[in-house]
Amino acid sequence: MNIPNIISLGACNITARAQILCVSESLRQFAETVTTAQIIAGAGLTLFAVWLLRTSWGRKALVDSAPRSNSMPPYLPLIVLFIWFASVPLALRIAGLLMPDLPEWQEAGLTNLIYCLCGITIGTGAIFLAKHYFDRRLKGFGLDIRTIHKDFLAAIMNLLCIWPLVMAAIVLTIRFGTMIWGPDFEMPRHEQLELIGRYSQWSLRVLIFVVAAVAAPVLEELLFRGLFQTVIRTFLADLQYPQAAWLSIAASSTLFAAAHADAGHWPALFVLSICMGYSYEKSGSLFRPIFIHALFNGINVVAVLTAQP
Repeated sequence: MNIPNIISLGACNITARAQILCVSESLRQFAETVTTAQIIAGAGLTLFAVWLLRTSWGRKALVDSAPRSNSMPPYLPLIVLFIWFASVPLALRIAGLLMPDLPEWQEAGLTNLIYCLCGITIGTGAIFLAKHYFDRRLKGFGLDIRTIHKDFLAAIMNLLCIWPLVMAAIVLTIRFGTMIWGPDFEMPRHEQLELIGRYSQWSLRVLIFVVAAVAAPVLEELLFRGLFQTVIRTFLADLQYPQAAWLSIAASSTLFAAAHADAGHWPALFVLSICMGYSYEKSGSLFRPIFIHALFNGINVVAVLTAQP
């Protein structure tokens, strides 16, 4: 090899190293600008896209999902819902008469404690109804402890998949709210998250976490997924409605969102509920939507706690 060729080869090597360094620097700068939230959103969107492709845009997602056989009267979930909505305000009223003039943070703690106790009572009643009216009793209802470990892992993947859509629903809610009510519109924070930010007492914060990540997910999934969604799907299946599973998911999700006081949260809650309803119909396990609900609430509570000084 002559000298000109050696010089040319050396120049090529220098150029190649420069290109590699340039690419490495570009990747480093890109990595510094990417946030954890963007990585999570990207992973979730990828999973959601794969699900859409595999299920023909969701049309074939529940073709192998059979209705849960039961003999429950259609009006029964409404009675349970009425008892829930009536018992909590009544208990709060009685507690206010018995223990007036409590400091605000103690009053908030008492409210959460009452909600937790009422939730345990009503949830126990829902389980009793499931044992009585569902074929195969609690297993037919979707409470089989042998599937807990599998349901927890699946719940993480399902929540990751739906997370970008929930965030998109929040962004769109704020965008439309700004268009309708002006630039001062703000999406209100959930009351429980507001309490965590307002009071620093750890006894109250722990109680709120228990209610948000345990009591509320269990009670609400027993009611809206276990009872309402099952009754609606059974009714639609008896009428031989096509896509009865998806219609029951949409109906129970509408009820779930509307049961929350703040209308600004309804779009995001509806999207999240669609995921929880789908996971129930796809797996037949009620533990899966319970875990999705608990993880979602728990993440939001922990995010507020870690943001506190």
